[in-house]
Amino acid sequence: MSKLPDQEPPRRALLKRTAALSVLAMTGIAGFTAPSVAFAAAMTKEQRDKMTPDDIIASFKQGNMRFREGKMQQHDYVAQKQASAQGQFPAAVILSCIDSRAPAELLFDVGIGETFNARVAGNIQNDDILGSMEFACAAAGAKVVLVMGHTACGAVKGAIENVELGNLTGLLNKIKPAIDKTEFKGERSGSNYEFVDAVAKTNVEMTIADIRKNSPVLKKLEEEGKIKIVGSMYHLDGGKVEFLA
Repeated sequence: MSKLPDQEPPRRALLKRTAALSVLAMTGIAGFTAPSVAFAAAMTKEQRDKMTPDDIIASFKQGNMRFREGKMQQHDYVAQKQASAQGQFPAAVILSCIDSRAPAELLFDVGIGETFNARVAGNIQNDDILGSMEFACAAAGAKVVLVMGHTACGAVKGAIENVELGNLTGLLNKIKPAIDKTEFKGERSGSNYEFVDAVAKTNVEMTIADIRKNSPVLKKLEEEGKIKIVGSMYHLDGGKVEFLA
């Protein structure tokens, strides 16, 4: 059956497993929403493989809209845990910041088994993270690599202000190249959060460039059209995840 324009987004249509929605699908009723219906099933390999990278990105955008509007799905995490216990088939791997205000699973309204998640201050890449991404895509079949920065990032602010603290010093040094690369008219300081946010965006773009440069595996998969590597910025004020071109 072809997908009608007003039917539910790909991920929702794939994951819902309730008798009520099955009846609605059989009778052709579109546009139905049931906030009380829980996501009880984990994503299967067949469901994930039917989705294109663009489908997955679209589902993230739709999930973020639900998050912003306070209309998130009622996830049955116990059922999802049980359904995914024998295997996992995530659609994407997300590299985001350790910031407690930016939990990717909540921002995109996804359940257990739908995304791989790597978190590190400043959402930088390193050999371990690249290896994890290569596992996620080349071995486990994820189709999207998403790098997500966020506004008012403390790591970026620390890099601008030349903070030194144990091992954090080396981490912040990996962000510093984004400072010089950022074109900005105005005060270039850590106290100017417009500049901090501009650097954070540049840092996302440079992280993506580093992923392609340092991982021939991921670069090849992208060139073959099997995955997409994309960037985004999460806005703490308002909750929107802005996808970068």
